[in-house]
Amino acid sequence: MNQRVFDRVWNEVRTQYYDPGLHGVDWNAARRTYRPQALAAADDRALYRVLGEMLDLLDDEHAGASAPAVSRRIDTVRQARPAIGVTLRADPGKPGLYVVEMVREGSPAEAAGVAAGWRLDTTAPGVWYPELDVLDGQTVTLALADPQGVPHTVSITPRVMEPRSPFAVDLSRPGVAVLRIDAFDPGLGDWMGRQLAALPSETDVILDLRGNPGGRLVEADAVLSCFLPRHRAWATRTTRSGRAIVLTTAGGCGDLEGPAPNDVAVLVDANSRSAAELTPAALQEARRAVVVGEQTAGAVLISQDTRLPDGGRLSLSRSDFVTAGGVRLEKRGVTPDLTAPVAEREAHGQDPALDLAIAALSGTGAQQVRAAEPAPL
Repeated sequence: MNQRVFDRVWNEVRTQYYDPGLHGVDWNAARRTYRPQALAAADDRALYRVLGEMLDLLDDEHAGASAPAVSRRIDTVRQARPAIGVTLRADPGKPGLYVVEMVREGSPAEAAGVAAGWRLDTTAPGVWYPELDVLDGQTVTLALADPQGVPHTVSITPRVMEPRSPFAVDLSRPGVAVLRIDAFDPGLGDWMGRQLAALPSETDVILDLRGNPGGRLVEADAVLSCFLPRHRAWATRTTRSGRAIVLTTAGGCGDLEGPAPNDVAVLVDANSRSAAELTPAALQEARRAVVVGEQTAGAVLISQDTRLPDGGRLSLSRSDFVTAGGVRLEKRGVTPDLTAPVAEREAHGQDPALDLAIAALSGTGAQQVRAAEPAPL
């Protein structure tokens, strides 16, 4: 099985990666180096670390292989399932180390004191690592370190948790609607249309894309269609063949017949990726929204997943992107109009970025984000 998995990954990169030159990487040499290691791997953990090291040669955050256990969690992310309650991101250049991006409210991880920004070390013996399934009621041990480097060995008992809705609206602040979007999942455009249709035109709208890893490109277009005129160019997609395709808004914001007139701000952070970068970039270039928060991740190549023979999956970039203004966001990210470090977000329950966005829309900053007239195409 190891041979089948490795060969599938290697061939997919060779024939399907968006850059046929593979950024100058000698892919045949990579095969000679990593194939023997993959065939000798004793378990999924070892195999997928070998695959990860090989894919790292591409220097592309969208290129990665997920072991079967990880793939199963991805498949059931919108279902009730046993969970620890953390979202992890691999620490670049540090095999076996992960950054805790988010801790779910009410989860076993939160109860154990785990916090965003901590680091998970999966290299120590006897500790949990992502290639292992988590089972209801079966305690696992996590080797963690807080931002000050203080180690914490934490025992956590996973339990079945209902899925968190990927979209939510907060109307608790007068004159402000905060639309939290955790991912660009199917149904987002229709949901956005319903929320916006119910709002008075004078209500300020804040899109919270912090921690959003991206998702379906069609849903990014739907979100943009909520605020930009139909047929407005917002990006150019270039495929492996070199063919350039200009993307224009298709008008898929639910039942809305035209762009919403509300003033708009978008919250982003260093964990906003892919579609969660293309969307604020397009609104920013169109002068339709003020972007608030941190520089985004700079991971905007559009990827597709391939199922591997053992049940794992390969994520691979299939297209390059530049904005309508000709800016390539890969390795660069979106620069916010107003900066608010996310590190302060958890302090005493405060949210400086949200406060700054509200202030920008209610004050002179609103002059920059009024609903624009259709621009020449």
